[in-house]
Formats: sequence, structure tokens, C-alpha cells
Amino acid sequence: MDQSLKPEIYIFNSLEKASQALAERIMKISSDAITKKGKFALALSGGRTPRRLYSLLASEYADKIIWEAVHLFWGDERCVARDHPDSNYAMAYQTLLSNIQIPAQNIHRIHTELHPPEKAAESYEEMLREFFNNPEDKVLSAFDVILLGVGPDGHTASLFPQSPALEEKSRWVAAVDAPPSFSTRQRITMTFPLMNRSRAAIFLVSGAEKNTVVEMILEEPDRATKIYPAARVQPRERLVWFIGKKE
Repeated sequence: MDQSLKPEIYIFNSLEKASQALAERIMKISSDAITKKGKFALALSGGRTPRRLYSLLASEYADKIIWEAVHLFWGDERCVARDHPDSNYAMAYQTLLSNIQIPAQNIHRIHTELHPPEKAAESYEEMLREFFNNPEDKVLSAFDVILLGVGPDGHTASLFPQSPALEEKSRWVAAVDAPPSFSTRQRITMTFPLMNRSRAAIFLVSGAEKNTVVEMILEEPDRATKIYPAARVQPRERLVWFIGKKE
């Protein structure tokens, strides 16, 4: 992990404009990856912030991306049914998946119907390791892009401050509990050993309540890594922030 990796920072005067710029970036990265190796692996983020991004990818960019060569994953998931309002998969299905021509086998969701959550985490990790460590397919060894958000407490995916999962060194996926203030506490999340294998990590952030966290991560990274999980994301090649301010 390269601790000196410098972030690229793009600031827009609205989440809409940030989402439009990021959709364009994803289209270009996917095109380059597919041209070079025939595939593009993208891990999606959950929550409300990326809804517009996914809608743009499914509308303005639907015919500009070769979806047959795209593989979609999730950075984290809430332990609810896949059609539950809190499900990250459900949000992505409504805004993106149901509106694009992507093969079903290219959609790699977290199977939250498996119980207990530890079993769902083990199942997802097994699938990921098979996908990325497949000796017959060396063109994909990591995500081309992992999309991430950040919470007012500095969490990213479902890696929360003081969570034991922050210190994970070998497992790629873990079952975790969100803090008591969160409505859905049981979660499945990717861990840093997997996230930081990604070629690029792109944060999409909006909301004044996150300003203090984002400013510290970008301006005082050494201090921030001791406090905020999002500051510990260090992909292999590119770390990018798309920030949408209020209009």
C-alpha cells in the first residue's frame, strides 16, 4: 500500500454536476479497461448519494458502455432482503440494473439471505477470490474501480470508526455491526485488504455535514487515518474525490 498516494480532487457546485462528471469518468475508464483486457470490474457503493450517478449511467451512458463486458460488485450491504428499501442492491437495481443490458452472470450481489451474516460474508469472499484469483483468467486481479462514499462519522462502505474490521489483515469480507444510531445494524462489508487492491478508488461525496471529515482527510491525512476509516483507503494507482457542494 502506497501511503504517499496523492488524491485527485474535483469540486462541483452540486451533486448533479459531480455525478455527471463521474459518469463520464466511469465511461472512459471502462472503455480503456475493456479495450486493454476485455473486461471492467466495478464495485458499487450504497446509500443515497450515488442514486443520480446510477441513473445517469443507465440513461445518458446506457449505450456508451459495453455492459456485456462489465462486472458489478458491491462494497457493502445491509443484512436485509434484496428487495428491502434499505438494500444497496435494491437501490442499484431500481436506478441502474433494471435499465441496462447486462448479463445476469455479471451481477455479483452479496447474498444476504444466507444466515448468519458471517456465512454471507464467507460466501461473498469465496466468490471474489475465485473471480480475481482464477488461474485461467489473469486479466482481472482486482477491481478497476471501487466507488465509495463517506459518512459524517468518517465511515466508508460499512467500515465504522473503532470497528474490529478496520484491523483485518487477511479476510476480504467481514460481517460487522453498525453503531446503534443506524437503522440497519447488521452489515457485510469489504475490508481494506481487498479495497486497497483496487486500481482506483473514487469517492462521491455531498452534504455539508461531511465537510469537516472530508477536509481533514484531504488536508491532514496522517491525522485523519487515526480517526476516520475513509482516510485509510489507499488503492494501487489512483485515489479520486468527486465532491458536490450545495448550489
